Amino acid sequence: MNVLVAGATGYLGQYLVKELQKRGFNVRVLIRKESQKEMFNGVEDFFIGEVTKPETLKGITENIDWVFSAIGITRQKDGMTYMDVDFQGNMNLLEEAKQSKVKSFLYVSAIGGDQLRHLKIFEAKEKFVDALKVSGLDYTVMRPNGFFSDMTDFLDMAKNGTVYLFGNGEYKLNPIHGEDLAKVCVDKISTSESEVVVGGPDIFTQNELSALALEAWDKKVKIVHIPDWVRKVIISSLRILTSSKVYGPLEFFLTLMAFDNIADQYGRHHLEEFFNQKVKENV
Repeated sequence: MNVLVAGATGYLGQYLVKELQKRGFNVRVLIRKESQKEMFNGVEDFFIGEVTKPETLKGITENIDWVFSAIGITRQKDGMTYMDVDFQGNMNLLEEAKQSKVKSFLYVSAIGGDQLRHLKIFEAKEKFVDALKVSGLDYTVMRPNGFFSDMTDFLDMAKNGTVYLFGNGEYKLNPIHGEDLAKVCVDKISTSESEVVVGGPDIFTQNELSALALEAWDKKVKIVHIPDWVRKVIISSLRILTSSKVYGPLEFFLTLMAFDNIADQYGRHHLEEFFNQKVKENV
């Protein structure tokens, strides 16, 4: 089986490549420049191109059975918008897949994206999901909860001894490690499940997660709760006073802090171990 991984240089993409290699798949990796080959061990099939430049993608899916796309940006930079990358970049890849008659296409969106299309960061992702659904290809849309790597925001705050939360901090989430998510992605692409909502093995309230971050730094648990109306005012102000480049990721983070994000539980990695390891690396 021949598979293509797009977005392979990102957090999840690197784990996807390793998991596919472990299972004996022939892996083709999309990279933007020759020097990125050094990021991968044991990969022999590289394709150099950019998803935002369709002319560089010609032939990328020739002899490919499955496509895994983790293409997306959290913060707009280099003049690229969410529409440029998350939507059009993936569309360019999808057009190549359709021409090559690829069997199945897996796309990584995010939990709640289908209900939160009004957020800049989800608008582009879900527009692509709509296109994928009518593409004629077999498809899987992965909707992971927050990544462990995203939770370092709490760890960074905790380093100073205090974590600030909006509201009472009792909303719940179960973030997932990239390695665990990669395993679920490979498991699910060959099933009949078209949408998969996936999280890690442990469910935390925001208060519990904050305490975990503080304890990792060996700090006393000190959590300051800010009235939720402040969060709403910040979101409104950001939309009025800043560009989408600035408010996009902040709007996303602040909105998802205001309700439960609980997904089906998978995996063997635990956030406490991840936090402790990150602290060791920074001491």
